[in-house]
Amino acid sequence: MTVPLSDINLPAVLEEVTAAFAEYQEALVTNDVAVLDKLFFDSPHTLRYGAGENLYGYDAIRAFRQARPAVNLEREVTVTAITTYGQDLAVTNIEFKRAGSDRIGRQSQTWVRLPEGWRVVSAHVSLMT
Repeated sequence: MTVPLSDINLPAVLEEVTAAFAEYQEALVTNDVAVLDKLFFDSPHTLRYGAGENLYGYDAIRAFRQARPAVNLEREVTVTAITTYGQDLAVTNIEFKRAGSDRIGRQSQTWVRLPEGWRVVSAHVSLMT
């Protein structure tokens, strides 16, 4: 599939992904596990590399979310970059800080439009010193 340069960040698609990403961010900091589960693609191909774990498949991601303590989830997003490619693919990236920490966090996600809506198919979270 070739995406013409004119199809990068189509306004309507960018608006949809930005809204889905905002829903994810709100669910993350409020520990709304049902919404987090909904926004990840229910597939064995979905993966999430966390700051301290590698999760392969939706079931592993879901189990991690349900077992994770709901503490210290608040964060200040300092940089956001969202890019869409055509009608059905997007990449989101943020930098963030947590209160009381000098470390810079990074989060990247690949989103795909599926019949049920925009879903994360790949995610990565890391911390810099």
